[in-house]
Amino acid sequence: MASAVNKSVLSDVAAEVKKYHFPLEDVPRLSCNDPVVEQMIRNEEPVILTDTNLVAAGMQWSPQYLAENIGNGLYTVYSSKTQKFLYYDDKKVARVPDFSPPTVHEDMTFQNFLCKVNKRKEGDRWMYLQQSLNDTVGPPIVRDFTTFNWAWISEQQQKNKWGALTSNLLLVGMDGVITPVHYDEQQNFFAQICGFKRFILFDPSMFGCLYPYPVYHPHDRQSQVDFDNPDFVRFPRAKELRGRQAILGPGDVLYLPVYWWHQVESVPGRGMTVSVNFWYKSAPTEKIVYPLKPQQKVAMMRNIEKMITDALNSTEEVAPLMQAMVLGRYT
Repeated sequence: MASAVNKSVLSDVAAEVKKYHFPLEDVPRLSCNDPVVEQMIRNEEPVILTDTNLVAAGMQWSPQYLAENIGNGLYTVYSSKTQKFLYYDDKKVARVPDFSPPTVHEDMTFQNFLCKVNKRKEGDRWMYLQQSLNDTVGPPIVRDFTTFNWAWISEQQQKNKWGALTSNLLLVGMDGVITPVHYDEQQNFFAQICGFKRFILFDPSMFGCLYPYPVYHPHDRQSQVDFDNPDFVRFPRAKELRGRQAILGPGDVLYLPVYWWHQVESVPGRGMTVSVNFWYKSAPTEKIVYPLKPQQKVAMMRNIEKMITDALNSTEEVAPLMQAMVLGRYT
């Protein structure tokens, strides 16, 4: 089953989405059989694939279908006072005094989650289900999952010498929810099943324009720049941002390369969204070629920052030490 989205619908959705302060180019939409695709994935460039049939067996996974077939297990649901769901690492909370978690985690049945979403009133908390697909789900969902197009995605894994599949995450979002801009340390095929999602992407070379939180912070890998209210005094290089845009409809699969920044939005006015991602470990670096790729530089900066933070055993000493290394010597 190819993507069910036609160009006119995509054009309508693109016209509806919010505009930000930076320009956006469209991510290419190509058949998975297009020879250009293989080169793009090898070069770690994002691309929308329209006919992988990756999740064809699960295309009936509407929220109602899931409620009727996923079973009565407890699933991970996050709630937020706003439509933004900013990830945080609870293991790092103790390192930042007075840190206030932006979301609350609760385990509930899918039926309870959907009931709360359907009964939500203005002023109520926003909700987002993010659950690993595992043996807690009902037999119909397991049957659909096992008949995904594993042959195609396994071929991509082997061609690109990626490591193991680490996770399949089921994402069920309310109309209008947003995962603010961040990057991941794994390769990702992101499959859209129900509704429309918009990705805003930045290549890893934009690291300095997005001002990520320190690695010790609970919001590690998240940007400090608020696209809705950018603070150009504090974050002046945010004015230099140049991004890409990918709008996914049912059946579309986005290849999202490791270390690429991305903000994910459930397009407002288009109903709830259902998606599944496929995370793989990156291939090991077999031979270092200079100049280093932006992805390699980001990984190197993370490792150096972690090493300094751990060695000093004091988050307050990290910035002064790094400034002493650079200011007046490399500036």
